[in-house]
Amino acid sequence: MKEIVLDTETTGISVKEGHRIVEIGCIELDNLVPINKFHAYLNPERKVSEKAFEVHGYSDQFLSKQKKFNEVAEKFLEFIKDKNLIIHNAEFDLAHLNNELFLDGRKKIENKIIDTLELARVKYPGSASSLDALCKRYRIDNSRRAKHTALIDCELLAKVYINLIDQKEPTLDFRIEDKNEINKISGNISYFKKIVKPSKEELLKHKNYLKNYLKKNYY
Repeated sequence: MKEIVLDTETTGISVKEGHRIVEIGCIELDNLVPINKFHAYLNPERKVSEKAFEVHGYSDQFLSKQKKFNEVAEKFLEFIKDKNLIIHNAEFDLAHLNNELFLDGRKKIENKIIDTLELARVKYPGSASSLDALCKRYRIDNSRRAKHTALIDCELLAKVYINLIDQKEPTLDFRIEDKNEINKISGNISYFKKIVKPSKEELLKHKNYLKNYLKKNYY
């Protein structure tokens, strides 16, 4: 089963205030193993707010040299086509993505969404559910997250997601020792899950879990 872990960075919080996306990051999972990625910095055609700059550190000067959303939209939509999207606090990212699509004269995203924030709140009611808090809970090293960047957040979220659905031990690291396997991947993703593929029974349980969760929370 192929899924997409997705994250965005923006010029600010509210779409209603005209804020735009400055970065999109996606990691494609095949049976929970990362196999590919999509990444783009974007020219938002407006200034980054001070608070957003503190979060991700992307300056107006840097972003002004990047492609605009309409230049990467087709490639992005093809990458996520017909796949479940795994997003932490999906409401925020989807609002900004759908706004960009609207401005480009395109339809909004209709993929099935798995919101890991909601998964965490259901699994650990009353506990902190931020990405950093979940990394701490599962003993996932997030020391590279000095700034919030889309691809680093996707890498961390992929590990968190696998833990949330009880598919690996918290201390198990992501690695591939075969250099030939690494070379098959677009770019340098710094972690891989060194396990055998799930059994048919495990995949069926995972599919049923997602189906029941989506039906309960999104339909």
